[in-house]
Amino acid sequence: MHEYDHRLLAALRDTGQHPHIAAAARTLSFCGEHGALWLAAGLAGAALDKERRGAWLRGTALTAGAHLASMGVKRLVRRPRPDVDPLVRTAGRHSFPSSHATSAAAAAVAFGALRPAGARLVPPLAAAMCVSRLVVGVHYPSDVAAGAALGALTARLGTSWMQGAASRTQGAAALTQGAAK
Repeated sequence: MHEYDHRLLAALRDTGQHPHIAAAARTLSFCGEHGALWLAAGLAGAALDKERRGAWLRGTALTAGAHLASMGVKRLVRRPRPDVDPLVRTAGRHSFPSSHATSAAAAAVAFGALRPAGARLVPPLAAAMCVSRLVVGVHYPSDVAAGAALGALTARLGTSWMQGAASRTQGAAALTQGAAK
C-alpha cells in the first residue's frame, strides 16, 4: 500500500505543474480550509430553504462534527505530511486523515440527502476537493480515502437526525398554513 500511495501521489502532484490545474487545486484547498466552503453552503441552504432550515443546520453541524473528528484522529495518528514541495501552506503538520476530504464527503452525504440538486452538484465538487489535496502535495491517497470514509460515515450516521428536523419543520409549516386558512 505504501508504494502505491507514493506512486499515485507523485502522479497527481505532477499534474500541479500545469498552471490552470495548480490554480484550481490551490483555490479548492483554500476554500476547503476548516470546512469553510461546506459550512457556508450549509448556512446558505438554511437561509434559502426555510422549509428545511433545521435539517440544513443539522447537516452543517454534521459536517462540522466530521471535520472535528478528523482533527482528533490526526492528533492520535500523527502521520507526517508527504515529503514533497507543496503548492499550499497547511494549518498543521499531520496528514491522516485529510480533514478537507472528511468535510467534503460529509457535506456530499448530508446536503445530498436534502435536495436533488445537492445530490447532483455536491459530490463532484467534493471529489474535486479530495483530488486537490493530492495535486497540491499535502496528503497521501490513503489520507484522502480515510478522510472521505470518515466524513461519509459520520454524515450517514446522522442523516436520520438531520431529516427528522426537516420532517418537524415541514409538519409545523403545514399546521401553520392550515391554521391560516
